[in-house]
Amino acid sequence: MASRAAPAGNSIRDRVRPATAAELEGIPWLDALAPAERRRAESAIVVGEAEIGDLVCRVGRPPTYWFGVIEGLLKMSNDNADGGSVTYTGVPPGGWFGEGTAMKREPYRYNIQALRRSVVAGLPIDSFHWLLDHSIGFNRFVMNQLNERLGQFIAALEIDRLNNPDARVARNLAALFNPVLFPRVGEVLRITQQELAYLIGLSRQRVNEALRALEQQGVLRVEYGGLRVLDLAALRANGMAGKGAL
Repeated sequence: MASRAAPAGNSIRDRVRPATAAELEGIPWLDALAPAERRRAESAIVVGEAEIGDLVCRVGRPPTYWFGVIEGLLKMSNDNADGGSVTYTGVPPGGWFGEGTAMKREPYRYNIQALRRSVVAGLPIDSFHWLLDHSIGFNRFVMNQLNERLGQFIAALEIDRLNNPDARVARNLAALFNPVLFPRVGEVLRITQQELAYLIGLSRQRVNEALRALEQQGVLRVEYGGLRVLDLAALRANGMAGKGAL
């Protein structure tokens, strides 16, 4: 999907507002905070509405917020020298990202783009660092995030080596159902086959074939507007079927 710049005067920043009580309830790390820490964090959090194609983060820009997805679907990607794009992962609801960049206050090395209309939450970077300095619970959450993220990207490198499209689809789907990184997904992921194709780098038709094969095995069920995983362990096993194939 080609990126586009938001119209002048209509950027995500122009659509920022305070988070509602329901939106705050969907932020997983708030439960790790002490009451005073939580009140401080909740008062600092803002949300913005990203339209399809909007860039939430852009390569080379310094971080001003730590971001999370309330609703919708984002993708993390980068551009190749030949003009192509490499997608690292998708970010479904409940996912927070960029903690490493925020900790180091270094420019982004990747783009985060909306695949659909999304509601994105942001914790100002100074508030992020205040919590790192004062909250044990927040530090534990961030360490768990970094640990899971490391495993996710090691798996992503293995996925790139797979020449088995069915295994690629299974492994990418299993990553999107990671209960630590994306706790709000649960058993149902709201994603279209075209969006999944963007994330995996396959055609929509080939993704459809792989999903039908997984459905016949009883691993998942294709529903209107999304996918329901019936057996996460089997989904992960299908993803491992092509491991080592070059």
